[in-house]
Amino acid sequence: MPTPAPADHVAPAEHIEVPTRLLVHALIREDGTVDAGELYAVADVLGMSDQQVRLCIKRLVAEGRFSHEGRGRKARLHATEDTVRALAPNADFLRHAFRQDAGLAPWDGSWHLVAFAVPEADRAARDTLRDTLVRLGGAPLQGGLYVCANAWEPYVEDAARRLGVLDALTLLTTTDLRRGTTPRDPVELARALWPQQEIADRYHRLARLTRPRLARLTGPADLTPAELLTTAVELAAELSRATEPDPLLPPELLPTPWPGTEARSLVARCWAALDAREHDAARPVLFRQYATLAREAAEQTKKGK
Repeated sequence: MPTPAPADHVAPAEHIEVPTRLLVHALIREDGTVDAGELYAVADVLGMSDQQVRLCIKRLVAEGRFSHEGRGRKARLHATEDTVRALAPNADFLRHAFRQDAGLAPWDGSWHLVAFAVPEADRAARDTLRDTLVRLGGAPLQGGLYVCANAWEPYVEDAARRLGVLDALTLLTTTDLRRGTTPRDPVELARALWPQQEIADRYHRLARLTRPRLARLTGPADLTPAELLTTAVELAAELSRATEPDPLLPPELLPTPWPGTEARSLVARCWAALDAREHDAARPVLFRQYATLAREAAEQTKKGK
């Protein structure tokens, strides 16, 4: 007969797959550097081989995303300004999600549309614009016409300006959106336009993977700096998997309860617990950024109540 687990026992956390590239990015410190010793230590906890890490570093340097000084575990990587800027978590979108969760961002009933006509000669810019619109929460209505439930105009215009196709855009809003035989009801439209079940499944997975890590972070056991960093990187990887395809539809358009609300709450509590445990002045940017969002989420939850 198996021996029962002690009352304070925490079940082993399910494995989270972390891309090597994401690991390197997640360990960038405030001064733009990555300590190779720290990188190899966390990679070891994640089950990555030294060769796997070395090859990733070599590729990142070859792509011009990092420079490299020193050898082996005593080396130091230096991220370029573009790398640091591009890899920062999109605080605006996570902040908006937490405001939605707290009931502080009600939907005004407006649909935000973008139409574009980019010539074939600018195919690369056109394809990038399409990808950007989807990443920003848009759904295609028909060729060159995308819709979003949130006010995305500043982000769309910024992306189009960088691509040199701003003059090819038309932006408009409407409260009367109809699409073929789809019912006009906004909830039905949202269900038809976005893969809500797939997104919900990702959040169910995020919550399942986060709970044992939260129990460990808030438990009595001492955790090494490498273990804390590993947990932070795992959470960042899984949060990205869940949030990247999420258009952050207003709660009024989603089924209730929506699993994203609970999953984000669990992750925010993990980040608060990590922030309380980790006091290294040279900690990665990742800690500061997500710890700030966790504190804001807690304050917004209080306001929502």
